[in-house]
Amino acid sequence: MLDQTTRAAILRLHREGHGTRSIAKAVKVSRNAVREVLRSGTDEVPRLERPELGDVHRVEIAALYTDCKGNLVRVHEKLRDTGATLSYQALTAFCRRHGIGHEPVKPAGQYHFHPGEEMQHDTSPHDAKIAGKLRRVQTASLVLCYCRMLFIQCFASFTRFACKLFLADALRYFGGAARRCMIDNTHVVVLHGTGREMVPVPEMAAFAERYGFVFAAHERGDANRSARVERPFDYIENNFLAGRDFRDLDDLNAQALAWCDKVNAAHRRHLHASPRELFAVEQPRLVPLPIWAPDIYLLHHRIVDVEGYVSINAFHYSAPWQLIGRQVEVRETKTEIQVFDGPRLVGTHKKTQGLGQSRVTLPEHRPPRGQGRPPSVSVTEERKLIETAPEIASYVAALKQHAAGRGTVALRRLQRLLREYPRQPVLEAVRAAETYGLFDLERLERMVLRGIARDFFPTGGGERGGGPDGE
Repeated sequence: MLDQTTRAAILRLHREGHGTRSIAKAVKVSRNAVREVLRSGTDEVPRLERPELGDVHRVEIAALYTDCKGNLVRVHEKLRDTGATLSYQALTAFCRRHGIGHEPVKPAGQYHFHPGEEMQHDTSPHDAKIAGKLRRVQTASLVLCYCRMLFIQCFASFTRFACKLFLADALRYFGGAARRCMIDNTHVVVLHGTGREMVPVPEMAAFAERYGFVFAAHERGDANRSARVERPFDYIENNFLAGRDFRDLDDLNAQALAWCDKVNAAHRRHLHASPRELFAVEQPRLVPLPIWAPDIYLLHHRIVDVEGYVSINAFHYSAPWQLIGRQVEVRETKTEIQVFDGPRLVGTHKKTQGLGQSRVTLPEHRPPRGQGRPPSVSVTEERKLIETAPEIASYVAALKQHAAGRGTVALRRLQRLLREYPRQPVLEAVRAAETYGLFDLERLERMVLRGIARDFFPTGGGERGGGPDGE
């Protein structure tokens, strides 16, 4: 069959007055072919209309395709049972030409990015061999769209806290941030909405603002929009994770960082350069890192148990033994567990990444060997009181027996009397109270005040005798 250019040449030569024989000789075709083109009068190539073996079974094939759940082998078997002579190859070609079970192929689009315009972030589950066993890890990836610089890290689970840790490490690796971070519609970042209507979680929006970029999500089903970060996951699984054994997650991430350095320095044929070379162009266009950023941590409130530990993620970390029974603030960073007593840092532990439960103990969090329990508060108050006024030791011992509980409140009040009033009137009042068996400190304070009034503010009248209150 003559192509369209040959047919157009035949028609042009005929309009110029050339005969059939000369035209056939010039274009090297038969005279009958020239006459056929001239009869058609158009350069359009006629379509061949050939009957298909599947035409008579078209309705039946469409129905069987649905009943057999798209299995063309079963469709072919059922057609053969009904007496059809259609081959399996003819059946598949017929379905392909008429769109039965085959989506029409759509052209793939392209996205072009300027330096510093966009970076893409996503995660994917992979199996990694850690300590001799396959463990499922979440691989997080960030790619600069212009230069294709890649950064990956693996996590046991990918939470919002892990997302912030990963992005902070990635931006430090790149030395800056692109102005837009494209993500899928992950709940780690998204508060509500999808695509253009996506609203990020305020916590993540504040994190992005600190580093000078904004989060954006592609439309649902438009995975090609984030192809820069989607494409390397297969390479990560079949190149980096394949054939490698890791001691723990820390060792895995250390090897992942070295692998990123190697991959980013490799020449890529379709880029005509390496990502590292293109990064030299993009780096000046990135948003520079802030001069200071607060530590990223996950806040826990715990009560120190009777053994002197706090529990974080099934691991037990020691706290100072003096804080047993008290609430402390625990900050979980990427590598540390920090224990705070109010605003004061009282302990720092290396974060445990192993399997199973474990205890981490700092020697300074335990009392010195051989040291008994600390003296109670009442014993301490009694010792201070006797050191201040040895003359009232017997009254102090009797006061503890008559006071409620351990007598701490009563001892502190007696100590206040000695501190706030002249010493001699207080000692005289205590001796009188001990003589009469008086342990009511309200009456004792009135006796002290009466003695002070008599000694320092004499009225000239006679003293009234009687009991300890002058009654």
